[in-house]
Amino acid sequence: MSVVTTEESEGSPGPLAFELGEGVPPLVQVRRWAGAALADLTDDELGDCLLVVTELVANAYDHGSGPRRVRLERSPAPCSVRVEVEDTGGGEVVLGQPGATSHRGRGLVIVDNLSRAWGVRRHARGKTVWAEIPCEPAAGDGQ
Repeated sequence: MSVVTTEESEGSPGPLAFELGEGVPPLVQVRRWAGAALADLTDDELGDCLLVVTELVANAYDHGSGPRRVRLERSPAPCSVRVEVEDTGGGEVVLGQPGATSHRGRGLVIVDNLSRAWGVRRHARGKTVWAEIPCEPAAGDGQ
């Protein structure tokens, strides 16, 4: 696993990326990385973002194949955090309808409830599942 940081041409921080390995999903490491990257969010916003990251990464391991990558990107207006999880799997992404006693199938339901918007982008390497989580502007953003 490795962390990759890219920069946009204007000099503002670009998306942050975390390369995911094979085997057991590194959920603890991904949550630590995302938590550090989004440390200026409120506790509630950070909790929502970390839950979305966890669910999308878990789905990529359950239903996709490697290599996998997580990307985070902040937008100031309107304030949001975009989470993208890329994998090389071609499977369908379906919003589950779990029963009251079901132990599985809730991941995208959670993502749907916490996100302003979410979706799937297909590409030659597989797919990227993304979600945008609303947040309050950070102090000093002039909003």
